[in-house]
Amino acid sequence: MKLEDLNKEYDRLQKKYGAKELDSIYNGGCSDKPNICFVFMNPTGRNIASSKEWHGRKSPWIGTKNIWDLFYPLGLINSDTYNKIKEIKGNEWTPTFADQVYEDITKHKVFITNLGKCTQVDARELPNDVYKKYLSLLEKEIDIIKPKVIILFGNQVSSIVLNNKISVSKTRKQLFVKDIYNNKYDCYAVYYPIGNGRFNIDKAIEDIKWIIDKYNF
Repeated sequence: MKLEDLNKEYDRLQKKYGAKELDSIYNGGCSDKPNICFVFMNPTGRNIASSKEWHGRKSPWIGTKNIWDLFYPLGLINSDTYNKIKEIKGNEWTPTFADQVYEDITKHKVFITNLGKCTQVDARELPNDVYKKYLSLLEKEIDIIKPKVIILFGNQVSSIVLNNKISVSKTRKQLFVKDIYNNKYDCYAVYYPIGNGRFNIDKAIEDIKWIIDKYNF
């Protein structure tokens, strides 16, 4: 199975749980044993790749700025790429530039995805039941790429993926092991660094740096 084989199911779930006028956002980055798989919540219409008029990759965070403030201080994106992201407006991203960004992410051995692929018009909170519809698909993603470490953002995503009530503030730098198709994966729950969680970005950076150092990435 390839990652692309999952897209049809993501698109079906978009019609059921997402905004009808927007497309699913899939994933992007290193898909062959990345050092880190980052799992966020779900995309919003701020990602310009969710537009049906966008003819390029459907990867997370295209046309946005703030998330790259997480990746840059971690050394997971080059300065030229980061500076261009900060320089241009969201609607000035092109499919070619989006490819360049994700080529950079791939070189840094990073894979970026969301638990839920159902794009919403805004950052509305989704119920657990919706995210759980995507859990088996995320596990298939992970089984395909086989990351060395999985980093989960926020209490809700961490709790669902780990099937355990997680409070990020109480589990910082704590190792969780998840079994997927008889393979064990090291997982860590960190603060969600965007939107209402923006004030926690420094804590997220601190914890991810600790993980990078621990695994010598």
